[in-house]
Amino acid sequence: MTDLLIHDLVGPLSVLSTTVSSLLYKADRYGPITDRQKKALERILRNSRKAQTLIQEMLEISRSEEGLFQKDHFPIKRVLQESLLDALEVTLPEAAEKFFHVEDEKEFQSLLEAHGIFIETRGKYNHSLFCHDQRKIQQILRNLISNALKYRRERLTLCVSGEQDLIVSVEDDGIGIPPGDQQIIFKRFVRLKDPRCIDLPGLGLGLAGVTALVDAMGGEITLVSREGVGTCFTVQIPPL
Repeated sequence: MTDLLIHDLVGPLSVLSTTVSSLLYKADRYGPITDRQKKALERILRNSRKAQTLIQEMLEISRSEEGLFQKDHFPIKRVLQESLLDALEVTLPEAAEKFFHVEDEKEFQSLLEAHGIFIETRGKYNHSLFCHDQRKIQQILRNLISNALKYRRERLTLCVSGEQDLIVSVEDDGIGIPPGDQQIIFKRFVRLKDPRCIDLPGLGLGLAGVTALVDAMGGEITLVSREGVGTCFTVQIPPL
C-alpha cells in the first residue's frame, strides 16, 4: 500500500518540477518572466524537489525493509560531497550556489571551512571503493548532515574512517540533546521541544529513516551528546 501511494505521488511531482524548470530556463519557448515571477518559480521548484526527495527516501526505506539493495562500488569521498551539497541546498540554499561552481578540490575544501564545515577522511575508504547501495548510503549521510547543519552554532565536522566496516561521524557544536531524549529522537515524528529551536523545519522523519536503513544494513548508529556542547552521530555499516 505504501509503495503504491509513493509511486502515485512521484508522477505529479515530476510533472510539476519539469514544468516549472521549463518556465524558468526556456524563455525562448515560453517567453520572458519578471524577477518577481522568477523568485516565485524558484521557490516552487525548490519545494517540489524537497517533496521528491522525501518520497524517494520513503521508497528507499521501504525497499531496505524488504531486503532490496543495489550492489554498487563507489568512492565514499564523492558520495560524501554529493550528500553535503544536497544538504546545503535544502538548509542553506544561498550558500549552496557558491559550491556548485567550484571544481578545484582545494578551493572546495577552503570554501567549506569558510562556512564552518570540516571534513576528515582516513583509513581504507580514503582510497578504496566501498561496496553497498549508493543511493541508501547517500540518504543516510544527507540526513545526518542536514540535521547537524540545522542545529549547529558555528561548526560541523565530518569524519570518515574504517578498515572493514564504513564508519562515518557527523558532529555539531549545537545545543545538545538532554539524556532523557537521546533514545526517543530515533522514533518517527519525534521532534525535541526546545524554545531555542522553534523555527527549525522538519517532520521528525530523518533520524527514524536513517535508523531504519542502518538496521536493515546490519549496521549500528550511536550518538554522544552534551547539553550546551553539541552532538555527534556515528554510523557503522558493513560492506554488502
